[in-house]
Order: sequence, then structure tokens, then C-alpha cells
Amino acid sequence: MSIIKLAVLDGDGIGPEVVKQAIKVLNAVGQKFGHDFSYDYAPVGATAIDQTGEPLPDTTLELCKKSDAVLFGAIGHPRYDNDPSAKVRPEQGLLKLRRELGLYANLRPVAAYEELLHLSPLQTDRIKGVDMLIVRELTGGIYFGERGRSEDGNSAFDTCSYSRMEIERICKIAFREAAARRKKLHLVDKANVLESSRLWREVVRKMASEHPEIEVQYMFVDNAAMQLVLNPAQFDVIVTSNMFGDILSDTSSVLAGSLGLLPSSSIGSSVGMFEPIHGSAPDLVGQNKANPVATILSAAMLLDHLDLRDEAAAIRRAVNTTLASGVGTGDLRPEKKVGCTEMGDLIAGRV
Repeated sequence: MSIIKLAVLDGDGIGPEVVKQAIKVLNAVGQKFGHDFSYDYAPVGATAIDQTGEPLPDTTLELCKKSDAVLFGAIGHPRYDNDPSAKVRPEQGLLKLRRELGLYANLRPVAAYEELLHLSPLQTDRIKGVDMLIVRELTGGIYFGERGRSEDGNSAFDTCSYSRMEIERICKIAFREAAARRKKLHLVDKANVLESSRLWREVVRKMASEHPEIEVQYMFVDNAAMQLVLNPAQFDVIVTSNMFGDILSDTSSVLAGSLGLLPSSSIGSSVGMFEPIHGSAPDLVGQNKANPVATILSAAMLLDHLDLRDEAAAIRRAVNTTLASGVGTGDLRPEKKVGCTEMGDLIAGRV
């Protein structure tokens, strides 16, 4: 029996509730496939600020570094959201964690479930068949470039800078993912205006010549935003820069109809971090209403990252079967409404 060490950062709000269900499902996987998962918990975000004064304590970071992977819940609290002057904020812990672990690639899959097409804000014929993966560069670009203000405070600047190395390493992941899917890759940029985007396109053209099996297309970001609404099913894998990826992944997140369905992973170093895309949802805390599916599917991505493909597939089958049966949490407007805990029980049972 293999032992898999997981750092569990369940964080704030509904984080602990949804993570508990993902762990329930992982334990079912362990029982079925002969794995032993060990879980070490550590604080992050507002919870960590309350305990230590820091959003990412050194002990939490060290635990993550020596683990096989990190399962992350949610981060944020209204008292910080409503106080823009706060010097220490929960989100600083997440940004530092990404930086310290070298997590330069954010992967967000978006899939439409046949039984839940009615939840999408798009018409059924547009959402049907959607199955895409957005690969976002996470540690470079305008969010990390030089910034400042003029002496009089009347002008400001933010610099977008990318090196060839940064582009190559994120695109290597995108080509790998496309090869394992439908072999179609879109580079989204603004190469008609931005010099940094022209470097992205130059790098991807060279890499495309080394991957003739992948169909590569190039799309300006404004057109991509429009196409995500008009014809999202055309996309397989999208690779893009930090800011464009931030915006487009949030746009795509509403396509499936509920944030409670969408997982994500942040990878780069040997230790990956896996988390639902939704926030801490303080209005749902302690009511057994949160949807744990996104966190459970994040656990499936965690298993993929550890090359436990059959185990990950077992989780996805269990999720699909459960949703197909008409059962779900309230956000899914299901035939039979269940709570967060019951949803975790059903999926674990089907595993």
C-alpha cells in the first residue's frame, strides 16, 4: 500500500465543509485502489491571520513543500473585502503560496453536463458539447511587472513583461494537455498591439512546428471573449497570459451554470495545488448548502497530477453518475435536493 502525503489547507468560509467531502471521496479511492492518504492540516487566509497574524505562516508553507500535493479549500472573509485599507489580507497568502511553490500554470477545465444544460446562461444549443481547458500563465505578466506612479500622483503605470522561458514552459504544458485531449490548441493574445504578445506568438509558432499532430490556432483576446459566448464548444485547450487568462477563465466559469462544479489546479513544481474556483461563500457557512463537486473534482485533478489516472477517472465517473441521477445541491436546481454532506456521501459511495 502506497502512502500519499497531502497538505490540507481548508481555509476560510465553506472551505472546511467542501474539503471534508473531497477527503471522504479520496478515502473511498484509497479503499478501492489500495492507497493510503495521510492528511496534515494547516491554516491559511483569514483563519491563519486570526491565529498567527500572517495569511501564510511559515509552518504552513513548509508543510506544503514536503507534501506530495496540496488540497486547498477557499480563502477570504467579508471583514477584509469591506476594508480596502487592510494591510494584511487573506489573498496575500494564496499569492505567496503560488510564488513560493513555483506554481506558474493554472489549469481550469470547463465542461457542460447534459443534465444541467438548463443552468447555463447560454442557450442549450450553444453550451452543449462544451469541454475545454484554459491554461493560464500564473506568475508573470502585468500583475508582476514594474509599477508605479508619477511624483504628482496624476499618472500610473503597470508593465507587462514576459521572457521566452516563461512562455515556453507554460506552452509546453498546454501542448501536452492538448495532445491528451482533442489535439486542438488556441493561443489567445493581443499580438496586433502588444510586443509581449508578439513574443508569445513567435514562441508558439516554433513549438507548433515541433508538434504537427496538434492543430494550433491564434485568436486575439477580444475575439476570444466574444467566441466564448457565441461558440464555446469550438475550444479544446486555450493557453494565454496571466491577465487574459484571469479574465477569460472567469468568463468561462459561468458557462456550466454553477461555480460549484468547476475545479482547478496550479502546477509547476513537483508539488501542485488543487482547489475549487469558487470563493469562501460566507453566506453559506455552516448550513450544509455548499456544493462540494468542484472540490471533489479538484481532488481528481490532484490524482491525475500524481499519475493516478484510473483513480481520477473513478471520481469523475462517480460525479457524472450522481449528477445524471437528478441529485444535487440547491445551486443545481435538481430533481432531488441534498446537502453538502449527503452529496459527498453519494459520490464516495459510487466510487
